[in-house]
Amino acid sequence: IGSGVVDPLPVYIWAAAGAIAGDWISYAIGRKIGPSVYRHRLLTRYRSSVARARLFFRKYGILAVFLGRFLGPLRSTVPLVAGVMDMRQRPFQIANIASAILWVPVMFAPGFVAARSLGSLEEVTGTHLLGVTALAVVLTVVATMIGARVMGQGARKG
Repeated sequence: IGSGVVDPLPVYIWAAAGAIAGDWISYAIGRKIGPSVYRHRLLTRYRSSVARARLFFRKYGILAVFLGRFLGPLRSTVPLVAGVMDMRQRPFQIANIASAILWVPVMFAPGFVAARSLGSLEEVTGTHLLGVTALAVVLTVVATMIGARVMGQGARKG
């Protein structure tokens, strides 16, 4: 997208639709199965993550659904927990759709900015790629640390 090779609108629409559908399905599974989903064999390795998501959801409600999309460790579990805890459909979908609309550009921004700053593909060198990779690693580590701190505070206060 940043290099101008791909049209951004279809990518944005499909990425947002996929994000919305993924959380909607997780929410629906939580509503359908209920609390017994926490004991499912696929979630046994993630019990602490699910417990943190439950605490986060209890504390923040609809805001947890919105923010959960931006916090990697919570992204996959908050919609499931919202469904299990019988969050009403309308508030869930408002948070789901609004967060997806913002999340897609946030996720694409680093690559877009990097591609724009590098210029044409012929001018990209190994040094450029190494710099972009290093920046991505640093941003990922920082975001993970922030997410861990937010989740840790919720677990201690809950």
